[in-house]
Amino acid sequence: MKILIYKYIAIAVLFISCYACKKELGALPKNAKVDANTILDQATAQIALNGAYYRFANATITKTGWQSHQIIPPMFAGYLGMYSSILPEEENRNDRASSSYWAESYTLLNAVNGVISGINALPAEKFTANRKKEMIAEARFLRAYAHFKLLTFYGEWYKADSPRGALLRDELSTLSNIPKKRSTVKESYDYILADLDDVIINGPATNPNHYVSKWAGMALKTRVLMSRGGAADYGTIITLANSLIADSPYKLEAIAEDVFHKNGLASKEVILGIKPQANQEKETYSTSAQYWPGASSLYVAKTALKTMYDNDPRQAWMIGSVRPRPAYFFFTKYMKENGVPSALSETYYVLRLTEVYLLKAEAIVRSGGNLAEARIPVHQVQEKAGITATANSQPYNAVENAGTPATLLFEIYKETVKSLIAEDGMEWMALLRLPFETVKQVKPTITSQTQYILPVPKDEFLYNPLFGDQNPGYSKN
Repeated sequence: MKILIYKYIAIAVLFISCYACKKELGALPKNAKVDANTILDQATAQIALNGAYYRFANATITKTGWQSHQIIPPMFAGYLGMYSSILPEEENRNDRASSSYWAESYTLLNAVNGVISGINALPAEKFTANRKKEMIAEARFLRAYAHFKLLTFYGEWYKADSPRGALLRDELSTLSNIPKKRSTVKESYDYILADLDDVIINGPATNPNHYVSKWAGMALKTRVLMSRGGAADYGTIITLANSLIADSPYKLEAIAEDVFHKNGLASKEVILGIKPQANQEKETYSTSAQYWPGASSLYVAKTALKTMYDNDPRQAWMIGSVRPRPAYFFFTKYMKENGVPSALSETYYVLRLTEVYLLKAEAIVRSGGNLAEARIPVHQVQEKAGITATANSQPYNAVENAGTPATLLFEIYKETVKSLIAEDGMEWMALLRLPFETVKQVKPTITSQTQYILPVPKDEFLYNPLFGDQNPGYSKN
């Protein structure tokens, strides 16, 4: 028990290990050990909020650590792999899979809850204009993001009546409140959506895109509602998507490749991204080096992903040359072969407008809407990849000729994989929204829905006796 208690105390004390008063990821300040009691005014509240963003980026003094968001979900889905060996994630042997999301999310939650508590305790006159509400909204977005990550990787998010939701953390962890029961799936969704509704109402309308805006709250809400999949959710997704497309400052990149190989966070379609630490591209084990030429690991595209891009112009810049080991190829979405690592190749993408277009299309189909209307946003995304009715028309025609909801949903799934592969798990979630029989056909190593989620780390049961049952198919021991 002492180990976990000390762990939580350490997190509570260090929760705003931040990177400077200004809004920029960079070196830690001289005094990184600041507790909630030091939130005294707007300036110190901003330092604390920056510390929460630092945890969101899973940052250290040398680099941001978001590569697990890129590689683990497409491994589960069958599209990326490890060149030197087969990882459990690749074969959906989830009892041996990584628990990195668990630790990362709860570290972030503790930071965020400390920030919210500290800011709430201050009077409004300590802040200029609406900045108090905006800062709380930014923190609540980060809390919603962390809880949703936990729900979708460790909870039965696909069962509305399941008791196995997320372990919701809504306050700074202390010795007395560590033991807690996990919430139901319904309670989890309700809590996450309440946070996001506050972001949409009170979040800043403008912010650098490596920080949260109200538009990011809307985009994440579309993602959450699509996973919940209630009958009323699809109409809300369409409404939110229409507002993001028509009213927000974000626009689809004219050439899809330019997001990753030219513009990065300067792209007008990036709603929320993660800015790399200064000079992190020079690290020996940088993200870039894990894609080419290979550092401690080499993460590669599998044949299933290469085949997905057949007759698609994106294959030329997404899939590199074959490796000596058959059926493995360099994955070049972020790092080109023979290229030089840069801040651009070290940049991560949390939310892009492309996802909003595709979720809108999926929501139209799932709500029983007009299939021709649903094809429009898919074709708009394809156009930016160089696919039109007259150019590279096979992928275009596959969407156009999908004459039933089931066939069109599968085409939307394929476009989701091709557009959003290795960003933040959307290829994996889109797969799991398909009928179970289709899931098994796409990824034959998935034989049970218990493989949709990971086991709760065993230490949770040792130190939190109130948590409840382990996820089905896994052991507490």
